[in-house]
Amino acid sequence: MSFLSATLSRVKPSPTIAMTAKAAELRAAGRDVIGLSAGEPDFDTPQNIKDAAVAAIAAGKTKYTAPDGIPELKQAICAKFKRDNGLDYTPAQVSVGTGGKQTLYNALMATLNPGDEVIIPAPYWVSYPDMVLLAGGTPVPVETTLENRFKLTAEQLEAAITPNTKWFIFNSPSNPTGAGYSWDELKALTDVLMRHPHVWVMSDDMYEHLAYDGFQFCTPAQVEPGLYDRTLTCNGVSKAYAMTGWRIGYAAGPVELIAAMRKIQSQSTSNPCSISQWAAVEALNGTQEFLAPNNEMFKRRRDLVVDMLNQIEGLTCPTPEGAFYVYPSIAGLIGKTTPAGTRIDSDEAFATALLEEADVAVVFGAAFGLSPNFRVSYATSDEALTEACTRIQRFCASLK
Repeated sequence: MSFLSATLSRVKPSPTIAMTAKAAELRAAGRDVIGLSAGEPDFDTPQNIKDAAVAAIAAGKTKYTAPDGIPELKQAICAKFKRDNGLDYTPAQVSVGTGGKQTLYNALMATLNPGDEVIIPAPYWVSYPDMVLLAGGTPVPVETTLENRFKLTAEQLEAAITPNTKWFIFNSPSNPTGAGYSWDELKALTDVLMRHPHVWVMSDDMYEHLAYDGFQFCTPAQVEPGLYDRTLTCNGVSKAYAMTGWRIGYAAGPVELIAAMRKIQSQSTSNPCSISQWAAVEALNGTQEFLAPNNEMFKRRRDLVVDMLNQIEGLTCPTPEGAFYVYPSIAGLIGKTTPAGTRIDSDEAFATALLEEADVAVVFGAAFGLSPNFRVSYATSDEALTEACTRIQRFCASLK
């Protein structure tokens, strides 16, 4: 009999973390590997946020806090939702976790029973299905198409809902595609959800502030107020504020759900780092003026990558509305062979060969539930992106 839990057999390690680790391993061995696999801005955390953390340490704010966040941070989160999204929440409706991932996980653990289904548009962030499985639920991936710019249609959502559906996980702008839903596109989905009152909505808004070309972000409870009482609106400071390592995510929703999430957190990790919480207060309440110039930089990088990848024969790369990812299709390269003799029979084979033969790390599409594609994170320097895309062009041109 295995010593390990049977639950463990239902999940797999994060492929994005695995690819980043493999790239680091090759780099340590002396290889000039360019990593485009990590979903992490290369900008430093803004100085005012770092200063707030130092001040918190100096003031001795280093003790345990309430399990799901200090009152000051919950107030800042309520103010953020009102300011940015027109949503009214009270501190009792807010949960703060150790990163956005924990708030999502807590909600699923608090609500899922065996047989409960969770609709997840594909491609999806790699952790969604595995978190559902860990919580005892059944993930129901619904594949989107390149032709529809990787966006779920109302018809697809309607067809996926069953009496067992408990949650619909929604992510816009999306990881891994960068696809952002307009107000009208999201309204079509919320109209479907209004016809199915047993379905709850988990909206992952982590890339809210990373939007380009005039794209206007919106979130389900904002578009359809009728969904307010069964929506968990999730966000965090990781991406827009370049605070990935600080590990602060948050969510707002019905008091009963938030209380259940608090119970789980109180018996698992307890409170997020107290210093990180005070830094997050400053992130949300302080100046937001760095967001626009950072976005300009991301937009320039996006355009550079899209342009260079679309020059490759057999590869198609749509221009995303937000986040810092592109998700090109390699349908035209399937069946070819690399100079080292590797047959490209899948996007995993493509990504592995690209790393081993061209020293570029990307994440294969099967990890995100939609093939044949790969994800590029363009949250790195223009120089690194230009060199990486040149290597990808050279690699693809060498395929026979």
